[in-house]
This record gives sequence, structure tokens and C-alpha cells, in this order.
Amino acid sequence: MGNTFGNLFRIHTFGESHGPALGVIIDGCPAGLSIDTDFIQAELDRRKPGQSKITTQRKEADEFEILSGVFEGISTGTPISILIRNQDQKSKDYSHIADKFRPSHADYTFHAKFGVRDYRGGGRSSARETVARVAAGAIAKLLLKEYGITANSFVSQVGNLKLGKTYQELDLTRTEDNIVRCPDPEAAEQMIELIDQTRKNRDTIGGIITGVIQGVPAGLGEPVFDKLHAEIGKAMLSINAVKGFEFGSGFEGVTLNGSEHNDAFYEEDGVVKTRTNHSGGVQGGISNGQDIYFNVAFKPVATIMKDQESINTEGESVTVSGKGRHDPCVVPRAVPIVDAMAALVIADYLLISKTNRL
Repeated sequence: MGNTFGNLFRIHTFGESHGPALGVIIDGCPAGLSIDTDFIQAELDRRKPGQSKITTQRKEADEFEILSGVFEGISTGTPISILIRNQDQKSKDYSHIADKFRPSHADYTFHAKFGVRDYRGGGRSSARETVARVAAGAIAKLLLKEYGITANSFVSQVGNLKLGKTYQELDLTRTEDNIVRCPDPEAAEQMIELIDQTRKNRDTIGGIITGVIQGVPAGLGEPVFDKLHAEIGKAMLSINAVKGFEFGSGFEGVTLNGSEHNDAFYEEDGVVKTRTNHSGGVQGGISNGQDIYFNVAFKPVATIMKDQESINTEGESVTVSGKGRHDPCVVPRAVPIVDAMAALVIADYLLISKTNRL
């Protein structure tokens, strides 16, 4: 039913936006990994609601409980289960749309597929589900740290405000210095102002997150259907509100000739490198040892504080009024989600690579 992701490092998430709790079961985490609970909580804190004036004001501590798979701070090799309890649901905010389909939400498609839906905050279709992914991604990050691999992302565009710098020109350690999670202070200030003005106008706006995975060894990925970049794309497109994905040179690559786009190889101190990286660290579906970088496009949040035309479950014309607490722009809180999904893919393929050769 699409609730499981991964092959060897495998996760299964559960729970709804207004249910008692959400959670994740992680299967395949190797035994002997030191589980840093402070790090896991810090990752969850980056995603949690109520962080600033440009995020939803729902208040969730997002404190987690590890129910299994960890003994005395060390993974045991058995399934790790993590639970995050909901504390600040206001289900009455959604009673007015119990039989109405909100424009661009999953209300209608869930109704069409299942014949029943949890209208409280979107139920399982809510981005609240991603709290479980971030918890699992934190453990994947801890595993990758053992191999010197990092997965970091940042906001590179909000609406028409585009950061005119590549990730190599930025200090990614400054991503958390501001509430929009853009490592360029001047651009961040403009983005914050745009999001806040959009909120005051009772509307929403979209944006782009750029992801960078560094330290990945050459050889991860499969050559045909399970290409590494295809799996990263699947991971990103599974995130709520994502409408586009590109890696490496992406769509801009079509403007170059082959002679300009090809990444020339050279060797330095016994390490194979490329002089350029239009390939985005992946060739033939397999990592080549260079940085993997990509962009993820997020649409404007579908819930707006304005009246919209729609229909109800009987097909009658109705007016849907925006209520409740919602993000005016999802990208600031989506940064740790992109990080988590990237880490989950690389952790999975790292384990797979250990089964490919003697």
C-alpha cells in the first residue's frame, strides 16, 4: 500500500495527522551503531511545527520514543521502532470540510480510491506523516557518518526569489542561521519578507530546495531500473507538495553541447575525479564518487485562507473556506525532510553495495 520504502535499509511509516501518534519501523539497520538520541531529537526539532512566524502555529514537541531495536544506546540489528505522539490536534478546524473536497488536496483522490477518508488535517495524506521519515532519516544519517558521508539541503528559491549562487559558493553550515534555511543571509532576509507578506495576504507560495550529498564512494546504484538518481528522485517525489525533481545539470543541461557537458576524468593521488560535475555525481545510474546534487520543487501549500469553489461528496457545488493552522510556504520545514530521504536512499544503497562483490 505504499507505506514502505527501501530495500535492505527499509522503513515502514504509520499514523495520521490527527491520530494518537505517528511512527516508523526501521528494518535492516546494522547492529553496533551508536544511536545518538540527542541528534535524532535535533533533526525532529528542525521539522516540527510552530518554529517561527513563517510556519504553521500548530505546537508539537515531536518528542520520540524508541520502543525496540536499541539496547544501551546501540542498535541490536533487530527492527527499530520509533513513536511520536500527537499533542496539539484541533480536529474541529476541519469539521466544515467533512464532506467537501478542498482544491488541490488529496481529499477527492482518497475518497475515489478508498471510499472513506480521514478529513482531520488530511489524515494520512498530511505532511505530518513526514515526522516519521525524519526520525528514520536521522538514524540513516548516523550510519552514513560512520562512512564520512553527509546529506545536506537548503532553500535556494522562494517564489521568484532565486538564490544566484551554486552550493560550492555557499557555507552550508549557515543553513540553520535563519528561519527560512537559506545559507545566504541577504537572500534569506528577502525570502522571509516574501513569505511573511504572502501569509498576511492569506495566501501561500512555493519554492525550491537544493540537496547535496558528499562523500559518497563510487559504485553505489544499479545500472537499469534501480538507478541511484532514479531512487533519489522517487524519494523526493514521495514528499508532500513536491512537483518537480532534477539532478546534476538538470533541465539547464539541454542548453549545452556534448563537448561542454561531458565531465572529463583525471586522477589525483590515486583518486579518480572529474573536472566538472554536470553529471551530478551519477553516471549510468551508479555513483562516480563526486558530489551528488539536485533540486526539489515544492508547490504552494494547497490550504489558503480564502474562499474557493469546489464540490462535496454528492457532487454539489460548495464553497470551501480555509481554516486551521498551515504553513504559508512549506520549504523551510521541508529541508530536514529532503535530508532524511536522501540519507535513507544512500544508506540503503551503501548496504546493497556490500552484497554486490566478494
